[in-house]
Amino acid sequence: MGTKEIMNKTAPTTIIACLALWGFITLSSRLGAEGLPHHLVCNFTSGTATTFEDGKFTSKSPNPLSFQISKINLDNQTAALITKGRKAPGALKIVRAINANHFIEVVNEGYLNLTTIYDADPKSGKYPAVHSRHLGILGQPIFAQYTGFCSPKK
Repeated sequence: MGTKEIMNKTAPTTIIACLALWGFITLSSRLGAEGLPHHLVCNFTSGTATTFEDGKFTSKSPNPLSFQISKINLDNQTAALITKGRKAPGALKIVRAINANHFIEVVNEGYLNLTTIYDADPKSGKYPAVHSRHLGILGQPIFAQYTGFCSPKK
């Protein structure tokens, strides 16, 4: 079989495969929480805080937590964190996922805070969210995970 015959038989299949791939890439980029507002108010009312002392982990319910995420720029993968008592907003990096975005804060001491915000719930219009903190005080590990919702700032 010559090159011309091979091209005639494989060209339609190749074109269809390329179009399917292009369609998938286009659709998946639009599914990646594209409709996220530029400013969110997040409230976390439940979760677990765990400390490590005297050789064992101890868990308890943490106090409710709230903060705002502003200047959300998915293309640049940056945002700002606004918390009470903080003079200037903190810097956040964004890692994009299908149907969610992860907001990462590296605090001055090197500890990490991670907030994952999922696509809006169709019934409530709120964005389900999980917030995790990983830190230590005087050499003792402390970590917490909160669940709650974020809503567009009005």
